[in-house]
Amino acid sequence: MHSNALDLRPPQTLSPPRRPSSRLKLLAVALDLAAIIGAVVVAAVVRQVSSGDAAEIARGPHPLLVVASLPIWIAIFVNFKLYSARYLVRGVEEFRRLVRACAAGVVGIAVLSYAFTQYVGRGLLVAVFFLSVLFTGSERLLVRRTLTHQRRAGNLLRPVLIAGTNVEALSLCSMLSTETWHGYRVVGFLGEDPGEEASLEPPVLGPVGDAVAIASRTGVSGVLIATTSVGFAEVNKLTRDLTDAGFYVEVSSALHDIAPERLLVRPLGSFPFYYVEPVKRHGWRPIAKRVSDIALAAAGLVLLIPLFVVLSLLIKVNSRGSVYFCQERVGKDGRLFRLYKFRTMVRDAEQRVIELRAYNEASGPLFKLRKDPRVTRVGRFLRRWSLDELPQLLNVLRGEMSLVGPRPALPSEVAGWNVEAHGRLRVRPGLSGMWQVLGRRDSSFEEYIRLDLYYVDNWSLLTDLGILAKTVPTVLFGRGSY
Repeated sequence: MHSNALDLRPPQTLSPPRRPSSRLKLLAVALDLAAIIGAVVVAAVVRQVSSGDAAEIARGPHPLLVVASLPIWIAIFVNFKLYSARYLVRGVEEFRRLVRACAAGVVGIAVLSYAFTQYVGRGLLVAVFFLSVLFTGSERLLVRRTLTHQRRAGNLLRPVLIAGTNVEALSLCSMLSTETWHGYRVVGFLGEDPGEEASLEPPVLGPVGDAVAIASRTGVSGVLIATTSVGFAEVNKLTRDLTDAGFYVEVSSALHDIAPERLLVRPLGSFPFYYVEPVKRHGWRPIAKRVSDIALAAAGLVLLIPLFVVLSLLIKVNSRGSVYFCQERVGKDGRLFRLYKFRTMVRDAEQRVIELRAYNEASGPLFKLRKDPRVTRVGRFLRRWSLDELPQLLNVLRGEMSLVGPRPALPSEVAGWNVEAHGRLRVRPGLSGMWQVLGRRDSSFEEYIRLDLYYVDNWSLLTDLGILAKTVPTVLFGRGSY
């Protein structure tokens, strides 16, 4: 062979990284099967017991249908991406897919019953649907909470590299380091000039062009690409090289604080573009929100009358002054209203704010003290369990507030806001909100505003349901309360 002959062999490729174990997926399948079987069995038992013939359960068509439908259920769950972590980043999105999958599973049972010529009542099918959503939703919520707890402790994190070293890349790294429940551990950066950026922590491990070699050497499972930091032509090559080598790749959209449900990827020539769905603040959705506010607030006020009486007596016995505390707050579109609370402080609390201002523990125009000397003994108990906020159900009933929304601010706080922060006033303030369930006392003023603006810009009825669901454990465990 001539020494100058061309070598037409394909270039040697690095072996792809080991994929995560499939044990978690098998566990998820097993738990889903158990939940589905439980839903069908419970629905059948309830139907038969209510009809007065419990013996019909064993000799009826239900055992056969349960066994025959299980592969269909799992196939439906796979089709709805319920075993793909990349599609289940948010609990709300998982629940949405779960509801649709359970509805399809019930249709599968109906088709099987027709095929086997075994009659299954519509009432039973409806019961199976609701019970399957309840059982699988509860099981997956428990798994998600366990996984989140493990990730908060620094376990079960996916090691990744970040391609880029600009502000976007550094902000992404900071967020992932703080919010470990996302499931990533940043091993290092990929940048073109590691010498100048050597002070970064984690460090820059090499240029973007060596991404595959560096990823293989460090043992990471994927790379997050900050598109504003990587060149236009380089993003495509980097993505192609990494995916061909078997690495997990995610590319940022350069958008910030836009809910993923509002984004639709569509082709524009050879470019994939994001269409941003506008927030629907008109039509039936806000009407449905207001109707649910009225119904739940009215029911809450009626059911809580005995608790209101007990708390009023405790407040009156503990300290002198009125049972209720009224304060002027800023509502939707800047309109002022009187907010109601159970009194948790001494009578001259507002006059003592000036002398305590130097001890403020909150940032920006907010004023918060963990150990506020003005708070009474009963007041500390009320605040610990957020019971002092219950009279605001009356504000909800009057239309001044909603069950979910940004917390109503004081006029003095609004005076210190910038122009962007005034966007909070586009919706009714809420009894609970995104800041209450995700941030509260651990948040800076900037984070407080960012979370509220995220809610305003991405509002939906499903978001409200998610916040209300998270409010209960937040209150029960007293996370973030002052």
